[in-house]
Amino acid sequence: MEHNLLVEKVTSLIDQIRPYLQQDGGDIQFIEITLDNIVRVQLRGACGSCPHAKITLKHMVEATIMEHCPEIAGVEDINLV
Repeated sequence: MEHNLLVEKVTSLIDQIRPYLQQDGGDIQFIEITLDNIVRVQLRGACGSCPHAKITLKHMVEATIMEHCPEIAGVEDINLV
């Protein structure tokens, strides 16, 4: 998939996930998709300091994105790198 189309698809998926994070006082911001197809995001608000942030990132954000965009190799939070 063309990079710009992939970015659009991933940002659309993040927009669908955002309300669930906002219910708990958190948020997520798309940063970039790297050349090796890693989606980089920033968890914010309550999600940025939550001890369960890695679980949320892997089981909710990464799972959703990779289900719909199999070419994505993973998702990482720039705060946790």
